[in-house]
Amino acid sequence: MSAYIPYFYLLMAIIFEVIATTALKASDTLSKPVPTIIMVIGYLTCFVFLSLVMRTMPVGIAYAIWSGLGVVLITVAAFILFGEKLDIASLAGMALIILGIVVIKAFSKTGTL
Repeated sequence: MSAYIPYFYLLMAIIFEVIATTALKASDTLSKPVPTIIMVIGYLTCFVFLSLVMRTMPVGIAYAIWSGLGVVLITVAAFILFGEKLDIASLAGMALIILGIVVIKAFSKTGTL
């Protein structure tokens, strides 16, 4: 298996998690059927891809990248789709999340496949 496949699976898990979380917001407390169905399918797909990642990547590293990038991307999606505001503290926090992921991948021996 190519060394890039787990990262592709991780990217897919992140994308489907962002789609599902966006649909959760749009579902209006699960009262709208189409966003609710998208949410369920999105989360199921997300966890399938995340489980594939964990075959070869340490769980802590996979989860750090998945949750960190998921937080950043869902915040951007909420800003664009729902008009949610961002302040300096939230932007700084997201920058630190991204920096943390870079540090893990660049310097951690446990993050190596």
